[in-house]
Amino acid sequence: MTIQTTNKLPISRRAFLRAGATASAGLLLTACVGAMPPSESASPAAAPAVAETLPTVAAEPTTVAEATAVVEAAATLPPTPQCADLDDTVEQTAGPYYTPNTPERTNLREEGMAGTPLLVTGRVLNNDCTPVAGAVLDFWHADDGGQYDNVGFRLRGHQFTDAEGNYRLETVVPGLYPGRTRHIHVIVQGQNTRRLTTQMYWPNEPANARDGIFHPSLLMQVAESGDGQGAGFDFVL
Repeated sequence: MTIQTTNKLPISRRAFLRAGATASAGLLLTACVGAMPPSESASPAAAPAVAETLPTVAAEPTTVAEATAVVEAAATLPPTPQCADLDDTVEQTAGPYYTPNTPERTNLREEGMAGTPLLVTGRVLNNDCTPVAGAVLDFWHADDGGQYDNVGFRLRGHQFTDAEGNYRLETVVPGLYPGRTRHIHVIVQGQNTRRLTTQMYWPNEPANARDGIFHPSLLMQVAESGDGQGAGFDFVL
């Protein structure tokens, strides 16, 4: 979700000094020609003209003043762009089947449980892209037949993010509850964040279009994985 770009900085002081001692004019010519725009790409006729403009390469390391100038030039470059603000994850209803005090566990599968295995991973982030460590995520959803367990804690459980804001949920793909598209419920909260109640959805579900609660920003990235599915979703608080 986060996109970072990296600016190529000028040659470092150490590399600059090393180049001054060892580089040949021929190598510098190749570097200069390779850096030219496509419209000015070197040709056999252009190469001599470029060579004439090259400064004499010193046999000894460059002066401290010259090396300092390189370092100062690097310092004037704009910093690597910071992550842009992320949109807060959309709030949704908890529905009628939320149960508090669920067991702490990352795996909701049980022996003999029907359904396609599902692994959901992702991160909990602030909207400035910093991870939220120790955030609690409380998950619950219907079973393979579309039924909720309203007596016990079947397919219910909470967990905490690690130091990088990561979570990992092992469960099964829920069935279709009457009147709804396929979804997973979750409540997410960090120590100093808002309490987010929302739902997660599958792409390309026929019932998405007619589900009045469905929101496209809550679609997971889903892929088939062996005999199951893998999905990803990041929560922004």
